[in-house]
Amino acid sequence: MAPQAGAHALQKENGGRGVLLGGVPGVPPADVLILGSGVVGTNAALIALGMGADVIMASHHLDSLRRVSAQLGPRLRTVFSAPQAIETLCRRADLVIGAVLVPGARAPKLISAATVKAMKQGAVIVDVSIDQGGTAETSRPTTHSHPTYVVDGVVHYCVANMPGAVARTSTFALSSATSPFVLALADKGCARALEEDSHLRDGLNIHAGMVTYRAVAEALDLPYVPAEQALKV
Repeated sequence: MAPQAGAHALQKENGGRGVLLGGVPGVPPADVLILGSGVVGTNAALIALGMGADVIMASHHLDSLRRVSAQLGPRLRTVFSAPQAIETLCRRADLVIGAVLVPGARAPKLISAATVKAMKQGAVIVDVSIDQGGTAETSRPTTHSHPTYVVDGVVHYCVANMPGAVARTSTFALSSATSPFVLALADKGCARALEEDSHLRDGLNIHAGMVTYRAVAEALDLPYVPAEQALKV
């Protein structure tokens, strides 16, 4: 969804630069920067490449960058997510997609207000990380009815719950991903299901009054207790 939202925001009537993602003969393609190499970033890169854009992915997870590079091929360029590199690439980009997620914690602020001010007039930031606070200092949540605003000439698309734009499809996808865990909890009971499945256990936030997720404990300034200790497994 992020590249499509970016393409829409790049249109001149929506405040963007009036550039195409896909190049046509004699016209260079748009420069797209993707911050993050997880599921969202990978799919954003796949779509942006399919739309003909020049795409760079930045991440500090080198293993993920190698995986995505092998998956999508040499047209995708990858860089290590150092602050200076991000600033330089943002200044060059027509579209920046913030797809950084730290499970259970706020998204890191990778794009400073000063960097936004130095970006191209009419460039676009699509901040998919907005549900976790956003990856740009200038990001604030917007809605599907009023999705964009402009800061220093840069269009910001920061719609909270972006999958809500395709509610039926996203509901099916979420149900498919979570059904096995729901069934395990129903069939085995909470204690046994958590004991037998480390992935389910990794999602436990609170048990018996104890905060069992480190990022949540740090965000709330509360003591952290490992899930295994709280569950006595």
